[in-house]
Amino acid sequence: MKTGIIISCTDAETVWNAFRLGSFAIEQGDDVKVFLLGKGVECADVDSEAGDVPDFDVQGQMENFAGAGGEILACGTCLQIRQSKGSEICPISTMADLYDIVDQSDRLLTF
Repeated sequence: MKTGIIISCTDAETVWNAFRLGSFAIEQGDDVKVFLLGKGVECADVDSEAGDVPDFDVQGQMENFAGAGGEILACGTCLQIRQSKGSEICPISTMADLYDIVDQSDRLLTF
């Protein structure tokens, strides 16, 4: 099964859970790709507010997801607007990459 996940928010708990779900889907045998769009391109830098319980380690979940074989792509235009760059774990991508995820996925989830 091919699962596509589109993340366009920076809420730490939501993003953390999206990557947890992606990792779980990989464990179940799915091929999972995540596309970060809009504010979602900032999610690698988002963690819980100080004092929140529990602490949502977004970066850690992203690393777990990638380590399990998941692929993370980030919208190049959205990064450029924020004067940011892609990273090793999250390379710059295009609308064509997003389209491919949408077109090829059996399931598509948005967060």
